Amino acid sequence: MWMGAAISVRNVSKSYSLNQGGRFVALGNVSFEVRPGEFLVLVGPSGCGKTTLLDLIDGLSLADGGSILIDCVPVKGPGLDRGIVFQQYALFPWKTAKGNIEFGLEARGVPKAERAARAAHFLDLVDLADFGDRYPHQLSGGMKQRIAIARALSYDPEVLLMDEPFAALDAQTRERLQDETLRIWRQTGKTIVFITHSIDEAVYLGQRVLVMAAGPGRIVADIAIDIDRGADDLRATPEFVALRHRIWQLFHPEATAAARVVRDGVRQSTASEESRAS
Repeated sequence: MWMGAAISVRNVSKSYSLNQGGRFVALGNVSFEVRPGEFLVLVGPSGCGKTTLLDLIDGLSLADGGSILIDCVPVKGPGLDRGIVFQQYALFPWKTAKGNIEFGLEARGVPKAERAARAAHFLDLVDLADFGDRYPHQLSGGMKQRIAIARALSYDPEVLLMDEPFAALDAQTRERLQDETLRIWRQTGKTIVFITHSIDEAVYLGQRVLVMAAGPGRIVADIAIDIDRGADDLRATPEFVALRHRIWQLFHPEATAAARVVRDGVRQSTASEESRAS
């Protein structure tokens, strides 16, 4: 089994300029550690900075303050030690499933024979070995997302970042892909940071769940998920229900507060625009 990298997020803050002046603080002094090979889930309402935090870990943007380290090396931009899977599949429609997986490898100068071998390996890993010659329009939404996961894994990153990858899928497909993701994690030993709005998904997938709040984005709870994953219907067990309720009690008031922050921000923006117009 491969082993993923440790992640250290230390007092990270991030803000953005507003059109009407001032700044919006997306994250305020966020700190946490991720162990090598751990499956960590971030759950929280819209506007709490989950995606911003994931972008910072990936190096797609840089923090205003604090630091992020991958195996003790500061993150200063994107790197091959991290792979990311977005909510949208972002597959090239003119390339086959195999071609989509090979694309990044080709850009990195991996020889043709090795590209083909890696693509075949990861198609098999996501249980799509017989679909390598299919184009995206010939695949279901769940298949497309599995191809996106295979593409992210193809260059063997130590960290896999997943930004609500199943949010657009129907409930049955979402549950199947949750099981597939757990299987892939156990098989590869990658460090996974997964963000979601779904409390059920967070409890089902995570070894640990960080609950986030908005205004500014911050972590309000760090919860270890200690449940019997061998249960026939895990989601129906008392332990699962208790953890879901515990997180809901933290999540519900924060979601209400986040909605208020967004609403007040819209009102302030509207008032500012009306003032300028008059």
